[in-house]
Amino acid sequence: MQSHHDLSRFNTLGLPCVAERFAAPTSVEALQELLWMAGKQEWPLTVLGEGSNLILPEWLKGLVVRPILDEWRLEESKGRVLVHAGAGVNWHTLVMELARRGLWGIENLALIPGSCGAAPIQNIGAYGVELCETLEAVHLLHVEDGREAVLPSRACAFGYRDSVFKRELDGRVVITRLVMRLSRISRPRLDYGDLATHVDAHPTALQVAEAVCTIRRAKLPDPALLGNAGSFFKNPLVSLEAAERLLRDYPQLPHFPQPDGRVKLAAGWLIDRCGLKGWRQGHFGVHERQALVLVHFGGGSAAELLAFAESVAGQVAERFGVDLEREPRLAG
Repeated sequence: MQSHHDLSRFNTLGLPCVAERFAAPTSVEALQELLWMAGKQEWPLTVLGEGSNLILPEWLKGLVVRPILDEWRLEESKGRVLVHAGAGVNWHTLVMELARRGLWGIENLALIPGSCGAAPIQNIGAYGVELCETLEAVHLLHVEDGREAVLPSRACAFGYRDSVFKRELDGRVVITRLVMRLSRISRPRLDYGDLATHVDAHPTALQVAEAVCTIRRAKLPDPALLGNAGSFFKNPLVSLEAAERLLRDYPQLPHFPQPDGRVKLAAGWLIDRCGLKGWRQGHFGVHERQALVLVHFGGGSAAELLAFAESVAGQVAERFGVDLEREPRLAG
């Protein structure tokens, strides 16, 4: 365990942050011991992955735990393929390796930054595919007593960028492993955006994953070069009546009807139409190519970022009457 540990490199936004205490356990048993210690000392607990969907304050009190559970394996029998991935496995690395092995199911989720342990919290999704479609189960520890448990996918209450881990179980469990169900049968999902134009008629899983990478790199900034947390706002869900009103005034507005009758709107389009693409204020700005991404030019703080994001959302609400919800979580 280390004290006053610098976390600046552990968040893709590049925000300055110091943890009062920090530990990086390499086994479930070591993680259990840390949970017991934090409970005994009554330390506030923060679990950190690769910090790709997180806003860090300048000071994190208590104990910050970054599990290094970085092993994964395949379980294959009678055409059934299960992937067991530790919470510390890099998500994109795993996606590409599975695609190279001809396994289908998560190839559309290539180049999403972060670790496997964070994926169910957000129910990550891209190009028409969400994690919940392949997830079988989540292995976890209860913070209160270190007890191990397995939560089946149906109990995770998955929704659009949402799960039980952001609500009822927020702060109460630590994810240690994912179990995902994949297939060797070719099942490309190419009906979202312009993905189909980047592959041939019968692509391999690897070709789909590489096409997704090509598209994302052309639109999104590399966090290693320019601090960002990917999409900063969720695509808003509005009633059918609200969508129809907006479409009368803005017929080009991208919109996607949902099974529950609501309509999903493109947050990036709304921000762009407010003339905010490329807008900069202080240490933060709206990315010049993708209005859904807020970028950090260095030297800023979490408080400044939140104020900037509030300004962006306020302008969208004023013009369109649509409220934008922040996607990255606020640590501490």
